[in-house]
Amino acid sequence: MTDLVQPDGLAHLPAAATRLSGVLARPKRIAVGCIAVLTALGWLSLALMSSGSASGLWQALCRPGGAAAFGDLALTGPMWAAMTLAMMLPTAGPMVLTYAEIADTAARKGEPVVSPLVLTAGYVAVWLGFALAASVLQWTLVRAGLMTGGSVDRALGGAIFIAAGLYQFSALKHACLTQCQRPFPFFFSNWTEQRGGVFRLGLRQGLYCLGCCWAAMLVMFSVGTMNVVWMAALGVLMTIEKLATTPYFSRAVGAAFITIGLVMAGWSVV
Repeated sequence: MTDLVQPDGLAHLPAAATRLSGVLARPKRIAVGCIAVLTALGWLSLALMSSGSASGLWQALCRPGGAAAFGDLALTGPMWAAMTLAMMLPTAGPMVLTYAEIADTAARKGEPVVSPLVLTAGYVAVWLGFALAASVLQWTLVRAGLMTGGSVDRALGGAIFIAAGLYQFSALKHACLTQCQRPFPFFFSNWTEQRGGVFRLGLRQGLYCLGCCWAAMLVMFSVGTMNVVWMAALGVLMTIEKLATTPYFSRAVGAAFITIGLVMAGWSVV
């Protein structure tokens, strides 16, 4: 992949696209903003559970029924959206910057280009879909009595860690990771000047990223969906994984996940 230019050097793109590239070149602000939203939702959740005056409301949210389902998902949905964007948007920086570099080169030659904002919208749409699915899964686990206090029991948590670790060694994981690590050939061979086409490129890149990271994201069910420390740690691991040039780091993460899962499973039977 060619070296990425600095956002300030994208002189031939619209101002909004240049600003987006600048933000993604400094993903810390995105993560901090999403973590702030996540923390606020966490305090809201704790307040609803602990406040005597709000206990009736919380019980209503947890009670079976259509209204309860809507209320619970209205709380967990934004939480998962904030958590997902905090963890995954920083990892998308190299991909968006690669597109911005190619687009700037095309614009310099007088060719029509589509803003990286459209590409990013496609990428975000995939992960917001994942956030919705994770919210429904959490609601289902809570109703089934398999999840309390934001995490599953140790036995199920250990199984999730082991499954996520094994996935790190799979062919599908490796294929998706390769696409995430090398976005330049993908954009070069699939270049389009149509907005709908660029949005679909964002969707495809989002799906590659989802195929790479979905199992690691589900680890949050084991450690606690409001665990900001684990959220940050997994975000860093997935970012490093995409920046690496070999599969060895990914396999090391897989071995670590399997080890943690075995320890958790062992604790569950003690």
